[in-house]
Amino acid sequence: MIVITAPTGNIGRRLLSLLVDAAPAHGEELRVVVRDPARLPAAVRGRVEVVTGSHGDPATVERAFTGADAVFWLVPPDASVTPEAGFSGFTRPAARAFAALGVGHVVGVSALGRGTPLAARAGLVTASLAMDDLIAGSGVAYRALANPSFYENLLEEADSIRAEGVFTDTLAADRPVPLVAVADIAATAAGLLLDRSWSGVGSVPVLGPQDLSPDDLARIMTEELGRPVRYRRQPLGELRSDLLGYGLDGAFVEALVEMKRAKDEGLDSGVERSPLAGPATGFAQWCAQTLKPAVLAAPEATDVH
Repeated sequence: MIVITAPTGNIGRRLLSLLVDAAPAHGEELRVVVRDPARLPAAVRGRVEVVTGSHGDPATVERAFTGADAVFWLVPPDASVTPEAGFSGFTRPAARAFAALGVGHVVGVSALGRGTPLAARAGLVTASLAMDDLIAGSGVAYRALANPSFYENLLEEADSIRAEGVFTDTLAADRPVPLVAVADIAATAAGLLLDRSWSGVGSVPVLGPQDLSPDDLARIMTEELGRPVRYRRQPLGELRSDLLGYGLDGAFVEALVEMKRAKDEGLDSGVERSPLAGPATGFAQWCAQTLKPAVLAAPEATDVH
């Protein structure tokens, strides 16, 4: 039995699709934990067991993890609480359930940076790595998917790219960093969940085929979209003010700014690329398949969920 948390999110819905197709051949049953079962694709509802509730709730995870051999763990982002509460606090009931119910293997979504000096002051990344330590301490075999920023973050810039030919971030324009498509994260997770011959605790970097700077992204987007695209670097102070203006929790905002600063100082750099479950998705390919349709769509059709 494989349990999938957050099955309607960007990574989880892709993982669910992969496992629904592959699990029968491996003799695996699937169970999902979801707040709103109506958000599950109609095609999969009859093929998975559904536990309704939050996977941060002790009673829900006890129901969900009873009889489970493996769990896919993803903490949903919550800008209304502190990073410690959002990551480790949310995960503590699950970590206790892993140990009490004899779950053997857990695959979790985490971040790059472990073992670097910057990891101790990287805000949201620091909190994510502490969550990994909590899960590892439960005694399960654990693989943390160590991810950089996602290509899909650029979907939030689709309106600006369409209207002004501009996308915004806080990195230095010429700093190359790894990036990844969420489909590659899902494929890596599926491989680990279906072939549980691994043991112990470790991290699995999930990276695109090459490091790219914001200037590189602008050049590739210009080529793939057939329109000029340029990069605007946003000062960290401006980002902080904008986020606080939206009413987000102050500790969360500071942790996000710290993460952005650490990434600009090289938090994600120098990671050795390991083979993925399939070919790593190139940025040009992702632009053509995903970003271009979003940019060309009507403005109201580009919301990211």
